[in-house]
Formats: sequence, structure tokens, C-alpha cells
Amino acid sequence: MNIQSTPEITGPRRLKNGTTKMKQASRLLTCLLTTALAVPAIPAWAAAAASPGGKTRAPGKARAVAAEALTVSHARTTAHGATVILGRQVLDQFVPGTSAAKMLSRLPGINFVSDDPLGTDSWGSALYMRGFTQQQLGFALDGIPLGAQDYRPYNGLMSTFAISPDNIAAMDVSQGAGALAMPSTTNLGGAVELRSVDPQMTRGGTVSQTFGSNQTYRTFVRLDTGVLNRSGTRMLVSYARADGRKWKGNGDQFDQQVNAKLVQPIAGAGRLTLFFDWNQTMQFAYADQSLAMLKALGTRNDYYWPYYNLAYLAAQGIYQPSLAGFSDAIDVSYYDGVTIAKDYLGGATLQLPLTDRLDWNTVLYGHGQRQWQTWTSPYTPSPDGAPLSEQVIEPRTQRYGFTSALDYQLGINRIEGGLWYENDHYISDEFQYPEPLLGQGEPLDAVNGRFGTPFQENWGMDYWSNTVQTHLQDTIRPTRNLVFNLGFRSLVVTTRGGGVANDVAYNGQETLPYGTLTAANGFLPDFRADWHFLRHHELYLDITKNMRGYGMSGYQLGSAWGVSNQQTFEALKRTIQPETDWVYDLGYRYSGRLLQGSLNLYHVDFSNRLQSLTAGTIIQPISTVINVGGVTMNGLDAALTLTPLRGLAITNSVSYNHAVYDNNITTQGTTYFLKGQQVVNYPRVMYKSNVTYNFHDAQIHFDAAYTSRRNFSYVGDMSVPGFWMASLGARYRFGDYRFLKNITVDFNVYNLFNSSYVSQMGENGNPLSGDYQSVLVGAPRQYFGTISTRF
Repeated sequence: MNIQSTPEITGPRRLKNGTTKMKQASRLLTCLLTTALAVPAIPAWAAAAASPGGKTRAPGKARAVAAEALTVSHARTTAHGATVILGRQVLDQFVPGTSAAKMLSRLPGINFVSDDPLGTDSWGSALYMRGFTQQQLGFALDGIPLGAQDYRPYNGLMSTFAISPDNIAAMDVSQGAGALAMPSTTNLGGAVELRSVDPQMTRGGTVSQTFGSNQTYRTFVRLDTGVLNRSGTRMLVSYARADGRKWKGNGDQFDQQVNAKLVQPIAGAGRLTLFFDWNQTMQFAYADQSLAMLKALGTRNDYYWPYYNLAYLAAQGIYQPSLAGFSDAIDVSYYDGVTIAKDYLGGATLQLPLTDRLDWNTVLYGHGQRQWQTWTSPYTPSPDGAPLSEQVIEPRTQRYGFTSALDYQLGINRIEGGLWYENDHYISDEFQYPEPLLGQGEPLDAVNGRFGTPFQENWGMDYWSNTVQTHLQDTIRPTRNLVFNLGFRSLVVTTRGGGVANDVAYNGQETLPYGTLTAANGFLPDFRADWHFLRHHELYLDITKNMRGYGMSGYQLGSAWGVSNQQTFEALKRTIQPETDWVYDLGYRYSGRLLQGSLNLYHVDFSNRLQSLTAGTIIQPISTVINVGGVTMNGLDAALTLTPLRGLAITNSVSYNHAVYDNNITTQGTTYFLKGQQVVNYPRVMYKSNVTYNFHDAQIHFDAAYTSRRNFSYVGDMSVPGFWMASLGARYRFGDYRFLKNITVDFNVYNLFNSSYVSQMGENGNPLSGDYQSVLVGAPRQYFGTISTRF
């Protein structure tokens, strides 16, 4: 295989010494915007185009959602049926730059874990929704599918890298089945639609600067052109840069991101929208631990970087005194682990009314990503005799696709149908690069992606995937207060690929798996009902069947193609079936002035649950996908918000999830008793509380959450205890000063009571039984302050 040199990634140190061009570009852009032609008077249609979604509709054709949505204040949520909408009032309570996934954790039933306070570490964070993992949910941005929210996203992009959190206008969250039209091959138990902000109608901008613990600095700048011409063209461009240190060990966490959006109204009621995202990330990871390591070494153990000599000696069996006698000292002694990523995402959305009753909506998109994920391995020596070498996985993704749908209003019926097609090319290679002998040179520069020439390619995997999804639904409104939705979708995902490079001595296999798998279902039905039976009272029901396509990964990293050899893959092809489930969701909501409450009861029958079972070391994992049978899930989410005083809102929620495996499994002659055990990594009980008080221009909010015990191993013999987590935030708006508008200061404290707890689990897979090096601890107390303004 032709091995290309790794292009240089500009890291934090290089950027700090070379910001002149960025400053010059910023000054030039500011100059261009401030010297633009005078903005013409805004015509009447432009004000309508600025409404959410940018569309107007003929009288009498208002959508059910718009008519029935409940808008509330005090940083509470908007809801309709099973969909809850998190708007800027909620999102603004989080530290700027906090990941979208972490902000979802405000809702009952959602568990987000991360080893960093803002939830931006792509390796050390995970989202769970009612027992489903982030790889089993649907994510989209303005109709652009974001795919599985994996660390190595084979068919998408993590939401953090897709859009700056400051540019999210709202997030539509469905914890039932998700919208029928959601373009997703992974949607088994819910969906999240991120909606980006529209450019402002008037020229201006936004600036915010955040400071925090561990030398955290984050700058965000957004410029809006305002309306540029009589046709209503307007656009925005933003730049965000975050830089900080890890809270333990050494190393930087760096990210910079550019977003741009253009809105072009068409014939008054339609519009064309263009969106662009560029992201560059460099993250020093936190070292994975086992439960035994945490007990023996505490929570501060981490990589050796930048002390190469200590890692070098440890690879020779000469350990630090703290590791003397530890049973697995070599797996504690890694030098570094770094993630570097570059992403490009673009989309064009056309919303066009063809008649006063027929709308046509189309999205075209493209996405490219390249990553470098490095570990310094003590298991493979370098050819020069050094006991260490640099192991680098290089996943790359290129995908293109479109969605197109027609929406027709016919009396009490709203009929909508559409098509989604995506072509996805995913490549994942693992190379081994030499490290120097001690005292004979500097170790490899993983920060800037300078690895030189590899001395071996351990393996290479190459996949081509085609996805076709169609859907058809009819929304029927027999009365003003009652809505039914009947529909179905068809989904076909065909993937061809597997091993294209193989080091026989390293893998011990003559050939690596290669072949084709198809996940297909022509009829995935969906039924929904929403009844406002009394004023302030709403009852809703969702019943849906879902299917998930087969995931892709590198060799032995947890997909059907990751099994040990071709023979195993051929045997697996004869028995493997895609994951499917039936989701039943019954909910009630009350929305009064002084009290708002909701209760959700849900039941899930999960078939063919495919789990990644892992053994070996984290450097040379041996993961395989196995069907653990069915999972039966029963649960409830309940929330209550009280507003006893003007400006005061008190919200409490409780979630209970009884998700257990239905079968024991037998592998390699050993039976493991999974039946009746709670699914791994997800708590059975969660409690959350938020108190928000607004007084004139000041706001203060307090959050507390309890997460119960979580199973680490499948058979439940290893688990982590429950824990409490609390955060505090305050804000004051100083108003305007000259050309600066709405000057605001925010202060946030994460982990207020300095709790020590296990956050992420299973990042390297979960063991069937016993311990494994696959847990991370959460950050201690952290402080953040932000000053922001508009102009």
C-alpha cells in the first residue's frame, strides 16, 4: 500500500508564534464588513424570513407543531409530544464551548460522562439516552446527518466538531424513536436535531472571552453582515479558538473552528441556505485506567509525557517507586496519547414552496475528515533497539449525500415523503513509527503530526458503504386538539470492505477479513398520537420499529470486520443480523403558569444486540462483535418545574431504567451469565435538579445530579459506585456602553463539591467478566469566567 507522508497539523505552540496572519485576516474581514454598502430598508418579507426555519406559510396552513408548542422562560424547555426543545435560554447556562452532548444532560433519561469539565474530549466522553449509547442514536445538523457519534466516526462527525456550540440556536431531542424522516442508520432509541443560528438582519457581531482553570482560554467571534441587498441576502462567519491544559498530567487541549452560513430568501416564502464548518483539534488524552489501577494508584495517574526517559525505563521494566510491585505496571507506563483531527463539512438546503399546498425541501452535503490517534507502545520495540515505538491509527472519512422530501397539505391530512442517499468511504490504517534510543534524539512530535516514515503497517482497512432510506407519513388532524401520525421508512445499508494491508508477523493472520454485509428492512412502521384533551394537559404516544446498520472499524476494534480472520468472518456472515427494536413511549405533560410537569413511561424490546467484547491490552486489543441476544427495557422519566415566585424556577427530575439482558452467552466453551443483568455503563437511577433565579439583570443557577451504580462488566461482577455532582453559575448583564451592546459577565463552577468519581467507562470495550483498562475519572472542581458583548 502506498504510504503518504503525514501533513503537518498546526498545534498550539506553533499558532501562538504565528498569529500574525490570523490577525491580518481578521482586520481585513472587519474592514470589508464595516465598509459594506448601506443596508437598504428591510422589506416586509424579510422580517418573515427571519422567523424560525425562515419560512412563511399561507393562512390556515400553520403546522401542528407551531400551533401547539409551549414556550416557557427561566431556562426551561419547549416541548411538543415526545420532542423536547432546548433553546438558548438553557444552553446559555453552560460554559461557552461546552459540547452539545453535555448540554443534553440537563434532560431526564440522558446520561453524559466525560473526563474533562466541558465534555469536549473526544476519547473520554460518551452520551447515553435511556440505555442506548451514542452509537445507537440519530444525530443531524440542519438536516445534515452526523452519523454515529463515535471516537472514530466511520459515517459521520461528532457534534462538537460539526458546529461551534455558540452557533446552536436550539436542539430538538426525541427520546422515543426520533423523527421518522431523520437521516440516520444508527437511530435505535432517539434522535437529536441541532439547528444553527440564522444570520442577523442587521449588521453587527458577537464577541466572548472565557478564562478558566488549567490555563483555559477560549475566544469566540461572530460577524453578521445584515441584509446585503434587496433580495435579502445575509450571512455570518464565526471563529472560535480554545486552548488549555489537562487537569492532570501534562499536555494541551486545543481546538479552533470556523463556521459560515448564508441565507438567500427566494420568492418571499422559500430560501436557500449554505452552511460550512472547518474544525482543527489537537487533544492530549487522559490515560485509561482499570479499577485496580484506581484503587492502587489513585486518580492522578496519567501518561509520562513529556518525560520520555521515565517511559523508556518503564518499558525496560524499571518503574517508578509508586509502581513497584504493581501487577500490571507496563500498562500504566505509556508515554503519550494524542488525537489530531481536521474536518470539513458543507451543506446546501433548499426550502421551496411549489404551490400554496406543496413544499419541496432538499439538502445536499459533503464531509471530509482525517485523524491521527497516537499511543507510544511498550509492546513493539523500534528497529533501532529502543523499547518503545509510536503506534498511529489514521482513520479517514469522505462522504456525500442528499435528502429530498415533498410535503403536501390536503384538508386535514399532511402527507410527507422523502429519500435519503449517502455514499461513504472510510479508511483506517495502523502504522508503527520508530522512537529514538535514550539520549540519541527527541521523541516523535505527535502534537504537529510529524511521524516520519513507519517501519511497518500493522493493518489497513478500507470500506465503501451506500445507504438508501425512504419514508412516507401522513399527519392527520381530525380535530383542533388531536393529531395522529402514521408512516414507515425503508432502510438499506450495504457495506463492502475489510483488510487491504496486513503485517502477518504482527497480527498472526495470513489474511484479514474482507467481504460485504447488508442490513435491510423494507418496512419500519411508526405510529404517533398527540391529544390536548384539556387546557394545559397533553397526552402522547409513540410506537416505532427501528433498525441499525452494521458499524465499521479498524482491525479488531469492534465491528463485524474486526474479527480475527476471514474464516471467522465468513461464519459470522451466516448468523449475524442487524440490531432492531420496538420502542413504546407513553407520555403526559401539564403546562401551567405555576407548575409544569411531565411523565414518560417507555418499553423497549431490543433484538440482536451486538456488543464489542474486548480482551488483550489497550495497545493490542482483541475485540470481537457478538450477539448477546435480546434486551428488555422498561423505564420512566418524570420531571416537575415550579415557579412559585417571579423569576424563580425549580426543576426536579427522576429517571428509572430497568434494561437487562435476556440471555446468557457461551463463547469459547465458557458460559457467561448475563441474563437479568443491567446493561453496561448505564445507571438504573438518575436524579437531577436545577434552581434558576432571575432578579433584574442578574441570574444565578444551581445544578445537582445523582447517578447510581453502573455495571462495568457484562456479568455484573465489576461495577462502579454511584456519585453526586453539583455545579453553580451566575450571570450579570451590565447593559450597553457606547457601541457595545448587552455586556454580560458569567461565572461557573464545575464539580462544586469536588466529587471524585468514575466518568467514562468502556472506551476500550467492556469485559465479559472481571477488570479491564477501560475507565476514566472525572475532573475535579473547575472555575470558569466569561465576558461577552454584541456590537
